[in-house]
Amino acid sequence: MNKPEERQRNLGIELLSPVQPIANYVTHVQVGNLLFLSVHGYCGAPTAVDVGKLGRDLTVEQGYLAARNAGVCVLATIRQALGKQSRVKRIVRVLGMVNATEDFADHPKVINGFSDLMMEVFGERGRHVRSAVGMGSLPSGIAVEIEVTLEIEE
Repeated sequence: MNKPEERQRNLGIELLSPVQPIANYVTHVQVGNLLFLSVHGYCGAPTAVDVGKLGRDLTVEQGYLAARNAGVCVLATIRQALGKQSRVKRIVRVLGMVNATEDFADHPKVINGFSDLMMEVFGERGRHVRSAVGMGSLPSGIAVEIEVTLEIEE
């Protein structure tokens, strides 16, 4: 079972339509064999974990699920950009932003929700370098935003 699409199906993940830009930017840009994705939160209607501030409204476990939901949205954008996820050679770099209180310190545990999903779907190709940082706020009060750079096969 090498194909990300098969792994995704076996995980029971259904992809929704990727989020469309609400300003003057695009969801992805390909430069050579690199694909840069704009920041992603959740796709579709928010669940109970997708909006709120970690350390006040949401627990680490709920933040983990919010990061995983953002990962599902990233998968939808990858499919839209490349036609199929099996063209991903490597998830290269991830910036995970957590809407958190000033004293919240478990940002990496939250962003693990995204990183774990990438490993489940892409195997070793999903292992990446990463930053997990706290923000005083995020657009529309969402809990997590993820920015991704991928290496793709031509």
